[in-house]
Amino acid sequence: MIKNIKDKKVILRVDFNVPLDSSGQITDDTRIRAALPTIRTLLDRGAAVIILSHLGRPLKDLHQDGTIKKEKYSLRHIVSRLSELTGTEVNFVADTIGVQVDQALDRLHPGEILLLENTRFYAEEKQGDADFAKALARLGDVYINDAFGTAHRAHASTAIIAQYFDADHKGFGQLMEREIHMADKLLYSHRHPFISILGGAKVSDKILLIKELIPLTDIFIVGGAMAFTFIQAQGGEVGNSLIEQDQLLIAQELMSYAQSRQTQFLLPKDVLAADRFSADADTRVCPAGRIPKNYMGLDIGPASIEYFSLAIAKANSILWNGPMGVFEIEKFARGTWEIAKAVAAQTEKGAFTLVGGGDSVAALKKTGLQDHVSFVSTGGGAMLSYLEGKELPAIAAIKD
Repeated sequence: MIKNIKDKKVILRVDFNVPLDSSGQITDDTRIRAALPTIRTLLDRGAAVIILSHLGRPLKDLHQDGTIKKEKYSLRHIVSRLSELTGTEVNFVADTIGVQVDQALDRLHPGEILLLENTRFYAEEKQGDADFAKALARLGDVYINDAFGTAHRAHASTAIIAQYFDADHKGFGQLMEREIHMADKLLYSHRHPFISILGGAKVSDKILLIKELIPLTDIFIVGGAMAFTFIQAQGGEVGNSLIEQDQLLIAQELMSYAQSRQTQFLLPKDVLAADRFSADADTRVCPAGRIPKNYMGLDIGPASIEYFSLAIAKANSILWNGPMGVFEIEKFARGTWEIAKAVAAQTEKGAFTLVGGGDSVAALKKTGLQDHVSFVSTGGGAMLSYLEGKELPAIAAIKD
């Protein structure tokens, strides 16, 4: 991070896209806490901190008259918690650029925090509009990006803004640096055996990731609904389970690729199947490739848990992305909980473990094991894109 920031106004782009309940109360402040080291460092070094962030997708959830639901998506909801966590009164302006912002900047002194309104209230943000980015750049002397969760987006405040600062006046925050370092450690400095655990719903969302990881990985574990596309591609009967018919050939190709690279490709041996997607559904454990026609697989079964856990127990490096079942419903959560326990246990034995992706992170938190793995990424889509080998616009904008 840039060192010479004393008496400077620093624009800090963070990811405060936190979940709120119906009354606007924060239900999980993890992303705010993740930005605290950078915020405190900037304040300690004598900077005035101007915070930019988005919150939700306000332009996709409008009032009936087409206007933005500003109260629902306002960063005003963040002020109290941010003040409490930083120990510093947070000044807030209900706009991102304009006269009110300029007046607040004139009153801003070193050691103070100014939080501006949701950047996505302006359509120009997601459009990557250069004029909007230039207006944002005029707010401060230095630009710091600590929003890894949006690093894969070429938005005005995450990537385009950086072109208005030279190399001496732009940089990464501590969270961004740590996210990049941990991902690079997994990709380039991993110790074998290296195990990748993938879950979630769709193969199509993770084709590039699987292709990128197979040459690096010794054992590939696939759970969640995406496993059924692979199982059907092998000729299995998956009942009403979620599958992607248009991905069956690709699934076959991926398994053949894994075999050619001598990577073990592990699929569930059994599943907990249900007659409907409901907490009170009738359930039965059955072989993963012999699910009755009127049943769907909603979690991995006990034999699969043992099979996967034994494999995990061999690992020195682990990537986990995606749950093993519908963990939001307690009846179908055991597979994900047990995999979380296995990953945590292997971390205790010295393995390097990285957990990324919103659902797997949420599952880990439900087990209370988030502090028992090496690193929990704050960026689901951004982390996947990085591991796929893609150039992330916000990272490239700083490095360039």
